[in-house]
Amino acid sequence: MAAVHKILTDFYEDTFTLLAIHSSLEDYAMVYALNLCLKSNFRRTSKDLELYEEVTFPLFEWKDHKNDRFLTLFTNNGTKEEQSFKGNLFENEPSYTRFHVVPEYKEADYLLKIEHDDDLEGNFVKLLANIPKVVTVYAIEIENIKSRTNLIF
Repeated sequence: MAAVHKILTDFYEDTFTLLAIHSSLEDYAMVYALNLCLKSNFRRTSKDLELYEEVTFPLFEWKDHKNDRFLTLFTNNGTKEEQSFKGNLFENEPSYTRFHVVPEYKEADYLLKIEHDDDLEGNFVKLLANIPKVVTVYAIEIENIKSRTNLIF
């Protein structure tokens, strides 16, 4: 009989900061505002993030060569259209199911992942809070997120 070994430690110890952004802006408008505010060059990736079946989340990336950082912006919310079952009162109407990259922070519209070696979250929070139509920005404690495997991409 073969022995079963379980690994209880988390080997993913990358240094990154995760910022939650609350805003009513569409993703293209948010990227445009970020590019103006941060003097960055976010571009949409050729492949979207797909965590659930038929649910994708658009990804925007920027490699900051000057400061040796890699930034990724993605929406936290995704929807999937499903057809109603027969016999339902609204059988001809589609229903929508919402999915989140980080379900613990469903209220956040966007997440900004900043891969770096130094502590700079305060600077980014101040800069992003000045963008019009951004309601609030705050850092998320990564240790408190149960779904942090969704952030590995």
